[in-house]
Formats: sequence, structure tokens, C-alpha cells
Amino acid sequence: MSIAHDSKDAKQFPTLVKQQRSALHVQTALLFVFLLLFFLGAGRGSGQTTIPDTPAGRTLRAWLDVFNSGDRAKIEAYIHTQYPDGNVDAQMGFREQTGGFELLAIEASEPLLIKFRVKEKASPTVALGTMQVKDGQPPTVEEFNVRAIPPGAVVEDVKLDAASRQRVIDGVLANLGEFYVYPETAQKMEDAVRAHQKNGDYDSVTDGGAFAALLTEQLQGVSHDHHLRVNYNPFKRPASPAGPSPAEQAAQMRKQMDRINCGFEKVEILPRNIGYVKFNMFADPDICGPTVVSAMNFLAHVDAIIFDLRQNGGGDPRMVALISTYLFDQPTHLNDLYNRKEDSTTQFWTLPFVPGTRLTDKPAFVLTSKSTFSGGEEFTYNLKNLKRATIVGETTGGGAHPVSGHPIGDHFMIGVPFARAVNPITKTNWEGTGVEPDVHAKASDALDVAQKLAGEKLSAGRSQGN
Repeated sequence: MSIAHDSKDAKQFPTLVKQQRSALHVQTALLFVFLLLFFLGAGRGSGQTTIPDTPAGRTLRAWLDVFNSGDRAKIEAYIHTQYPDGNVDAQMGFREQTGGFELLAIEASEPLLIKFRVKEKASPTVALGTMQVKDGQPPTVEEFNVRAIPPGAVVEDVKLDAASRQRVIDGVLANLGEFYVYPETAQKMEDAVRAHQKNGDYDSVTDGGAFAALLTEQLQGVSHDHHLRVNYNPFKRPASPAGPSPAEQAAQMRKQMDRINCGFEKVEILPRNIGYVKFNMFADPDICGPTVVSAMNFLAHVDAIIFDLRQNGGGDPRMVALISTYLFDQPTHLNDLYNRKEDSTTQFWTLPFVPGTRLTDKPAFVLTSKSTFSGGEEFTYNLKNLKRATIVGETTGGGAHPVSGHPIGDHFMIGVPFARAVNPITKTNWEGTGVEPDVHAKASDALDVAQKLAGEKLSAGRSQGN
């Protein structure tokens, strides 16, 4: 099925989702727009294209070979042997989005660290990548990122000194103290960073990416909060005193959402009239609401529905509310978000109206994996505690704190969890623990298990005359 971004019924939609707009959405949207810029640019560079024969170089060469092949078995084997934190489905999705990469240059090389420049085969987008490995037989990936170069950005080879490290530390701690959802934990993180600094643990770190990764590791070691991250960008964002206008931001966001179909990967009707929908994010409903309406209307007459969130990394809680509405016929309280700085709570309920047929009496199943995170977990946690869906798969990642982004100078940014979810039934959330499935199964087997459960439930219902 091809999911359109506009439909006759969906034209009514934007007025519906705005009922639950809040300061939370504005903050998270700004972070989302900022991050999306990494995936929209093009750039030029020079340098050697021969990959050095080092542990990092050999690991990069192996990744490029298997990634560009698009062969799932090869990618799975690489992840198993050299990329323990990698995810096969995420790599396959990235491969489909980019078409693979052409290596343009090696920007810098050390035995265990390599920086490189690549171009997407599917578009003019040029990106910078960094791979840091742990030596071994074979070497294994410790840190790996590929970031597109925003239009007009200037790539800079920044070497940190004591003064620049101090500015980053001060910016990180100031933002944590002002915004982090638990003030007492923010203080503990500050104490830990100051102790590391006093011990000289940062004195030899001159690489921005390595410094960001080290700070992230230490902050998460105290907070156990996987939403909390310090990021380094190897390019300087173009000077723009006023920044992009709201209209320009919206246009940029819409362009990106069009390109990735709002995160929707597959919608189909399986045997026995079981609906199946796989989407990997909860995108802004003001932009992507019509995509949801099209998907759900395609599945309007199924006898059961399976939501595949095994690669869903989260997103907008208003989109969680929109999709959930198709499963209820009465107003239903889904979740609350408490904002620490504002000392305010935003409630999220199902919507009073959605275009199309609701599946209120149809069995529902949610597929999860350890990669299911944030908003994907909220959707799962809500439906589990409302006893509206059967959860099948693996325990989820454990992130219940929305994030806002705060730039620190030209090259660093910290994503600060500034709020926490509060479920109206449990009065708590899934932070640090994840959402436990009702039926445990390997992520790769979850769909088959859910199909079998759905078939059994449908058979039982028919035998009872339902």
C-alpha cells in the first residue's frame, strides 16, 4: 500500500490535534528540527580516499562493504561480530533511506579512531562520520555516527584546549541545573563532573566527539537516563542572527517527513484479515496526521491489528494520542507529562474525533524490542495498563523523559530531559526499567508469535458466536 500525505477526510484533522499542544511540544520540536538539519545538507571536501590499514580503518571498510551490499545476512553478521550495539533493522532502514554511501575522503586517522566524509548514493547529501573502535580480533565498534552537513555549514577541525573544555563543562552543568527533571540528580551529576575535572580526567581529551562521548557516559553513569546526551558537531552552523522563521522550520520539517513517509514503513492486511502497521517514529501530527489517517482507514475493516514498534524510537506525544484514539470509543486518559522547570502537568487524552472507522472491539497487539524507546514505550505502556493490547516481544529501552536541546557554543549541544511521564493508572512510568511484554519473544520472532495469538483469539471468538 502507498500511504498518501493528503486525503479528503484528513483535511479536517489539523484542528483536532492542536487541542493538546503545549510548551512541551514547542521545546521538543525545536530539538527535532535542529537534529533534522543533520540529514538535509550537502558539502564539499578533499582528502585521501584510501582507507588506512588500521583497526579503525579495517572496521570502517567492513561496514561500508556490508552496508552498501544491502544484504541483511551480511549486515547481521557484521553486527554480531563487530558492532555489538548495532541493530539490523535500523541499519537496513538507513540503507534504504540513503541508498548506501560513496566514500569521498578520510578526514583523520588514528589506530582506533577514523573520521571520514561520504555521499549518499540516493541523494546529493554529504555527511561526516566518526568511528571509534576497541582493538581486538576483530576490532569492535564503540562509537559510530554519520551526520549530514547542513547547507552553508563550515567544517572545522576543532582541537579542544583547557579553556574550550571548561566552556563546554560550564554549559553542560548550567543546563542540567536549570532544566533536568530531577534537581537532586542534576547536582549529583555536577559533583561527578567536577570530581573528574579535578582529577585531570579531561586534560588529554582534545577531540570534540570523544569529549562529548565521555561526558555522556559519565552523566548517564550517574543518572541512568538514556535520553541525556552531549553531542558534538564537526561543523560550524551558518551565522543567522534571527534563525529560520517558523514557516521555514515547518517547511524543512515537512520536507524531511515527506522523504521518510513520516516514519511509516509498511501497512498491509495479513492472512485471516489481521491488520499490520509498522512505523518507526511518532511524528508531528500537524504534518503527519494525514498519513496516519490513510493508514488506519486502509485497515478499517480488519478483525485484529498488530502495531510493529520494534524500531520505534519515539516522538510526539500528540501523535501517540492520535493513533491510540482509533482503539477507544470513549474519552480515555492516556498519560501525563510533568515539567520540572514550569512545575506544570500536561494531560494527554484520546481525541474526540478521528476520520474513519475506529477499531474499538478488535484485538490489538504491539510488537516491541530493546530498541523500542521513549514515545514508542509510552504507546506500549499506555495500552498495556489500559488492558487494550497484548504486548509481544522484548523489554523496551526504558526512556520516559522528554528532551529539549540546548546549544553550547558553535559545536556542542546537550539534550536535557526536562519532564517525566506519569501514567494515570500506575502513577509512575517506565524510566530505567522499560515496558515488560505480556508475551516474551525474541524481537525477530515477535510478529509470528503475535499473528498466532491473533488467530487463536479470532478463532475463540468465532467459536463463541462473536
